[in-house]
Amino acid sequence: MRPLLEADYPFPSKTGQDMALLNIQDPPRSDAPFSLFVLGFRPFFLAAGLFAVASIGIWMAVYEFGFSLSFAELAPFQWHAHEMIYGYTLAVVAGFLLTAIRNWTGIQTWQGARLKILLLLWLAARVTLLFGDALLPLAAAFDLLFNLLLVAATTEPVLKVRQWKQVGILAKVVLIGLFNAFFYLGLLGVLDQGVDWSLYGGLLLLIALVLAMGRRVIPFFIERGVGYPLQLANPRWLDVSILVLFLAFSIVEVFILEPAISGWLATALFALSLIRLYNWHTPGIWGKPLLWGLYMALVFISFGFLVFALLPHSTLFTRSIGFHAFAFGGIGLITLSMMSRVTLGHTGRDIQSPSPLIGLAQWLVLAGALVRLLPTAFWPQHYSLWIALAQLLWIFGFTVFVWVNAPLLRRPRVDGAPG
Repeated sequence: MRPLLEADYPFPSKTGQDMALLNIQDPPRSDAPFSLFVLGFRPFFLAAGLFAVASIGIWMAVYEFGFSLSFAELAPFQWHAHEMIYGYTLAVVAGFLLTAIRNWTGIQTWQGARLKILLLLWLAARVTLLFGDALLPLAAAFDLLFNLLLVAATTEPVLKVRQWKQVGILAKVVLIGLFNAFFYLGLLGVLDQGVDWSLYGGLLLLIALVLAMGRRVIPFFIERGVGYPLQLANPRWLDVSILVLFLAFSIVEVFILEPAISGWLATALFALSLIRLYNWHTPGIWGKPLLWGLYMALVFISFGFLVFALLPHSTLFTRSIGFHAFAFGGIGLITLSMMSRVTLGHTGRDIQSPSPLIGLAQWLVLAGALVRLLPTAFWPQHYSLWIALAQLLWIFGFTVFVWVNAPLLRRPRVDGAPG
């Protein structure tokens, strides 16, 4: 057995009981040069990076050049939204949780054949959905079976060690699968509002997951990453207030659609988010791409709250801009930063010395988010140009991510340890 290094532990917890669980019984070491299916982050981070490039490339072909997708009941933008939520982002979540849960519980999560099956189901859903109505039942079967098996793979180790404090995280994974089912029920004519509930509800569930996980990891990473003594304020009342208000905001936005109520809730969320950003800010983050990427993701989520707060009172911003602040800026940056950090730590490399190209990738995605949000509001006469530029910046950013990390993800750890 070996104690995991701090760099290996994406969901830190400071209790003695939790740290004791980090002494994991390692599987037999493999010296094979191909290690893609040894641990969950490897195949799913690589798949997420490749899909981030491919899916936006397809969306660009549809949006800018008139490429047709064969859907009778689904608008192309709804395909785009679904695939970024349940394709790209859920792949990142799968890789992250299958890695983090191994660290939380001390139990080896799915690897080898079972991990391959999970990845193939995810991939089969992405491919068959491209064929539109012709293969829709098959796409639904693949996608929902992937959701079901992901719930099983993440829940089993937690239940074995009775780590009930992780139930909130696992409940969100279950709900994401449920809202994905709404999508297919809507397309099949069973649930009238199924597609809308799935897209808006799925995105907001992922933001809830980001807020819950961010509370655990971001201050921890900042304190240990800036290179000087630091203890950030992280009051419990603030966490509870944000999560409760965000739950209310999500219910209103998905099921009630009352802008005035959303506006008041978003105003309170924006104010509380500013307090959190103030509490977690320190100048040292700006010299560390893997830290400022996490921090800026929260800035974009806060900007999204500001947009929703202004919607009842201004025509400058739109609901789409608010959701893209959450998705492009918030989820885009935090997933890129976290995948880069976890890949370095879990392949035995120094998380304090990422490739300069990772910083470039983050700047490209940051620039893409800014282009998607601000010029489209202030200069809408060039809307198509701004969308195309934002798409290209995203594609370039994730192409750089894949270029840097693909060799790390498929090769064994440099320190010879399993994982």
